[in-house]
Amino acid sequence: MTRVVLAILAVAVCAATTAPAVAACTDPAQPGVNWRRCYHDGLNLAGVDLTDAELRDATFQRSILDGAILAGADAFRARFISASMVGTVLDEARLFEADLTQTDLTGASLRNADLRNAGLVQANMRGADLTGARLAGADLRAAHFSGATWIDGQRICAPGSIGQCD
Repeated sequence: MTRVVLAILAVAVCAATTAPAVAACTDPAQPGVNWRRCYHDGLNLAGVDLTDAELRDATFQRSILDGAILAGADAFRARFISASMVGTVLDEARLFEADLTQTDLTGASLRNADLRNAGLVQANMRGADLTGARLAGADLRAAHFSGATWIDGQRICAPGSIGQCD
């Protein structure tokens, strides 16, 4: 009987130590953090490293993410409405259907980012790098692209480029 109990305990301990941990919205900002469906509205997250983070359906409305690194992050349907993301690195981030309405992305790097069906209404994209970004279906109404590097990686948008790269 004792051997059976010990075997059951050994299996339970082994299973507990090998099961993936479920992250919480209160986990600290770090690469690979799981903040899926978390609310981080109005926070100062300037300079944080969220490389490869899970940010699906999360919200960062009016938050400060200046200089943050979100390279490779999965931000499907995330909301960054009126956020400050000046100089933020979003290379290869999945921003499919994300809402970046009135977000300040001045000087941000969005190289190879997936922005399909994203809302970029009135976003400030001045000086941003959109090389290789996918913009199919994105809402670019009144977005400012002056000085931005366009998706072809060659064209620099002319001053006054609103809603498109002129």
